Amino acid sequence: MKRVVFFSVLGVVLAAGLGIALFWNDKDDAGDAGKKQGSFQQDANEVIKRAVEVAVSDDGSVNANHLNIPWTINKNGSWIFLSQREGSVIQIDGNLGLVDVQNVKVSEEIFHEGEGGFLGFTLAPDFATTKMAFAYHTYKKDGKTLNRIISLKLKDHTWKEERVLLDGIPGGMVNNGGRIKIGPDGMLYATTGDVGQSNNAQKLDSLAGKILRMNVNGGIPADNPFKNSYIYSYGHRNPQGLAWDNGKNLYSSEHGESGHDEINLIQAGKNYGWPVIQGDEEAKDMIKPMIQSGYETWAPSGMAFNDGKLFVASLAGKKIFTYDLANKQFQEFYGDAGRLRDVLVENNELYTITSNRDKRGKPTEKDDRLIHLSLTEKASTNKK
Repeated sequence: MKRVVFFSVLGVVLAAGLGIALFWNDKDDAGDAGKKQGSFQQDANEVIKRAVEVAVSDDGSVNANHLNIPWTINKNGSWIFLSQREGSVIQIDGNLGLVDVQNVKVSEEIFHEGEGGFLGFTLAPDFATTKMAFAYHTYKKDGKTLNRIISLKLKDHTWKEERVLLDGIPGGMVNNGGRIKIGPDGMLYATTGDVGQSNNAQKLDSLAGKILRMNVNGGIPADNPFKNSYIYSYGHRNPQGLAWDNGKNLYSSEHGESGHDEINLIQAGKNYGWPVIQGDEEAKDMIKPMIQSGYETWAPSGMAFNDGKLFVASLAGKKIFTYDLANKQFQEFYGDAGRLRDVLVENNELYTITSNRDKRGKPTEKDDRLIHLSLTEKASTNKK
């Protein structure tokens, strides 16, 4: 029997506002506190326009409605963290369905236009004790659109910037990349897009159109393939997904220009061809994808690995696809929920989020949504 919790974010927002106001009054002068509190209240007014609705069923299933362009899914124990592109994090208690709306406080204002905004977000491996996370977001400086990678700490319902790990990454209205994850080697990986300037992808003096690798303090690892460079692989157009298999092999999903979307096996220092080659085209010292969409468009985004398969969320494809690494079978797994931005798999449970309110989808009255499926049952688009 399913129990449904309808939770208005108003109470949480007001409580968070009080806690943050006290924090600011302690740390800043009165003038700054007033300005920051006013900014927070403006954000809160936007948030409370629509309540988040969470449904928790007796079998442990957790679903949520009325999100606002969520971009990533993270879990820590029973807690689910959903980052949203305008610059907030929704925390859901997977046992009780309680919701906490968390503000994001950064030194460079989040620029949420086009495909930019508060994009990649991943909890630190020791989050349970440190309350730390990492984020990738778009900002503007001196008239230029850029992206940056920062560390954040959760305190008093607010994710506060702790450290800038890397800034000045080229940004734009399209093709910002933006996925970040901690690899099995303990390093932080980030995808960057070509921001609509395809030649960037082949330039080793540009951070655009790349997969980057760094220490969690922002330093360049000594064993990176290019000396004194964050670049791990290059020749990418708009990579948006990262996943590792049990053998610690890295895979990435990537948007093609017109079709020719890709799933790639990523190797250190390799060139993945954009814009010189795409699809099944070949060129010397350039790597072809494991699988590509031909003239069909998937717009693949977040990825997860489980039991020999890659699970890939797709935006234009409006499905979760699976790719079996052993037999190379590519299949549809779940669909009919619209544009899907990310996927997380844990203990035979799959979570995905819709991106139907990003001005490219057709939102229903429930969008955007967190959808929870069991991998031990046949996926059903009618699951409530």
